[in-house]
Amino acid sequence: MKTDLRIVFMGTPDFAVATLEAILTNNYNVVGVITAPDKPAGRGRKIHESAVKQYAQKHGLNILQPTNLKDAEFLKRLHALQANVQVVVAFRMLPEAVWKMPTLGTFNLHASLLPNYRGAAPINWAIMNGETETGVSTFFIDDKIDTGDMILQQSVAINETDTVGTLHDTLMETGSQLVVETLKHLENGTVQTIPQPNTGELKEANKLNRDNCKIDWNDSIDTIHNKVRGLNPYPSAWCYLNNNNDENLEIKIYKTHKEIESHSHTNGSIITSKKTLKVAVTDGYIFIDELKLPGKRKMAINDLLNGYDFHVEAKML
Repeated sequence: MKTDLRIVFMGTPDFAVATLEAILTNNYNVVGVITAPDKPAGRGRKIHESAVKQYAQKHGLNILQPTNLKDAEFLKRLHALQANVQVVVAFRMLPEAVWKMPTLGTFNLHASLLPNYRGAAPINWAIMNGETETGVSTFFIDDKIDTGDMILQQSVAINETDTVGTLHDTLMETGSQLVVETLKHLENGTVQTIPQPNTGELKEANKLNRDNCKIDWNDSIDTIHNKVRGLNPYPSAWCYLNNNNDENLEIKIYKTHKEIESHSHTNGSIITSKKTLKVAVTDGYIFIDELKLPGKRKMAINDLLNGYDFHVEAKML
């Protein structure tokens, strides 16, 4: 016997928009959309609306933007929507009063093959750790982060040329279809779940910060290259450039390629030609293809070399 679904969707960034769009395209009834409050952003501090809000407005959906998910008035308005399922994509941790509300449960889409890469930045860390495969998972939310019983999973290959930007887009589309498939199971009463295994050492997807985005030029060539890929385009890998003992410039590096080769240079030493800039590392050289100097735009390395001189003793720190 089919159940008529009444869906509340919760999400904020672009990653969530693709799923909301897929739900509507498949003619499901979205009775409400919960997203982050508007906030000032950028130099002009203009009020910024979330990508999900912008999409929901265009489609005339009912939008709620609570600052406090435990607020009694919000809970009253949420209950009044009479949803029997809640779908969560790239939102925030929900209090029990929210995730326990619908009769069919609240499920989340997570951009990893759970139980690995629970946490805030699963797409980044999968590439940074040199994985060749990741995926998306749907699971019922419980009182911990990304630990609930799994519903469906779909694996996705990570190509050598993938960045977090390209992989994000692939997982976004794959994930949106997995959510639709999950809704069909809920609709048809065919959901089967399995508890997440907790055996062995699980890989984590900790929140990105200034320290774990900094390049250590003493790391292996693969670790450095994968860090750049896993942080391109956002938030970007960074390091210091010391050119002729001037002050250390904080630069961002967006694209590299690598060359395994024996050499006698100190790690971090810069070697340039008319068209290339390479940095000596333990196992060879990291060629920098795209970077950004302070106060400048992002540029390809041959454009930079046309107008920027590197001292013979320049170093990456």
